[in-house]
Amino acid sequence: MNKSKVAIIGCDTYDEAQVYEAISAGIDLVGGMPGFVKPGERVVLKPNVLFGMEPRRCISTHPSVLKAAGRKLQKAAVTALYGDSPGFGGCQRNMKGAGLKAVADELGMAMADFDRGREVTHTGALLNRSFVIANGVLDADGMISLSKLKTHGLTRFTGAIKNQFGCVPGMRKSQFHLKLADPYEFSTMLVDLTTLLRPRLYIMDGIMAMEGNGPRNGNPKKLGVLLFSTDPVALDATACRIIDLNPEFVPTSAPGEKSGLGTYHRENIELVGDGLGSFVAEDFNVVRRPPVPARTGMIRTFLRNQLCPKPVMDEALCTNCGTCAKVCSADPKAIDWHSGDKSGHPTFNYNRCIRCFCCQEMCPEGAITIRDARLGQIIFR
Repeated sequence: MNKSKVAIIGCDTYDEAQVYEAISAGIDLVGGMPGFVKPGERVVLKPNVLFGMEPRRCISTHPSVLKAAGRKLQKAAVTALYGDSPGFGGCQRNMKGAGLKAVADELGMAMADFDRGREVTHTGALLNRSFVIANGVLDADGMISLSKLKTHGLTRFTGAIKNQFGCVPGMRKSQFHLKLADPYEFSTMLVDLTTLLRPRLYIMDGIMAMEGNGPRNGNPKKLGVLLFSTDPVALDATACRIIDLNPEFVPTSAPGEKSGLGTYHRENIELVGDGLGSFVAEDFNVVRRPPVPARTGMIRTFLRNQLCPKPVMDEALCTNCGTCAKVCSADPKAIDWHSGDKSGHPTFNYNRCIRCFCCQEMCPEGAITIRDARLGQIIFR
């Protein structure tokens, strides 16, 4: 079989000239822009914008990466658009907060419609055959995925495959967390979404990554690297090896390979550009074990509460904003003011909690972290 090619390009800063040079070099190594787009096409650049906050927080794909990719498309006589559906709030407000709208405006690059969508059937899906996809994606000729290298409570790592989840508009994303509480089923859905959308190229921003309590409240970590591939499974696997995480522990890897999306096996990946070894960060703060499968039923709920990691509130950091309750995917809510008294902090009912970790992901204060259950610490460590 032909090996999947992943380009690794070192880039120390977000200086626009340096990033443009690195983006150009990486694209050339995996086929060159004419291999991905044709003059006159409309192509959407899809950054990761979980929440629109300043670039120094490393929550979103950096503006200089979006700008460099937009310039490359425009030089190829392509109409470049951009957008994402964040975890909370509309596209425009979050794009502005993340600094992406400003650089797009410099290029005259229009924002695609990621706030509304329409239903699409995916006949080749492994698990999920129906998606509502943003109009801006469906109306374009193609897409280039611009992911951010970050840790993630549910899937261990968020990168090239998970980036397509932002093509599902608004709060519809929370429906998948409720329907697919098991991290392996949820990850299979992400693979289905990616095989449906088939971005033409995947670029990962790992110049400044996020470790620890990701994907929103972790700590910036300099890796100084950009990654490029047409194979998102291989790209994610390479990023995992940079942060010393076994790709087998990332639950998109196996279904990604099963679907024909790509490969995570080292022997089937050709690395080009700069060497992998100089970027490996063995001290990267990430959970280095596979997620625990979620199950339903009273006995299984009891065992899940005893064995599985859970979100925990630090009341000293909580400001009672209610974001956690708003984004909770469980029905009835697992985190809420269960007594109806909003003078205190929201609390968890772990018997309802499906472990989607949306509350941890979206808490603006970083007041919610994921902690191992005590029995789980004994068994799994």
